[in-house]
Amino acid sequence: MLGRKNWLFSTSVKGVKSSANLYSLIETAKANGLEPYAYLRHVFTELPKAETVEAIEALLPGSINMDQIWGG
Repeated sequence: MLGRKNWLFSTSVKGVKSSANLYSLIETAKANGLEPYAYLRHVFTELPKAETVEAIEALLPGSINMDQIWGG
């Protein structure tokens, strides 16, 4: 299990849940053929601009491809 040993050192349940969410997002990005760092950079840049649920859903790993990330 990814991160299992790291979770042993978490000091709160919220921290463990946050780590699990981030790991899940990264692994889902990988499964969809995205480079994780580039994907997260794109999401963190575009998320503040998203004003609708549809705009947020468009940033999910299954809804985006590397061409969109690189501005192509």
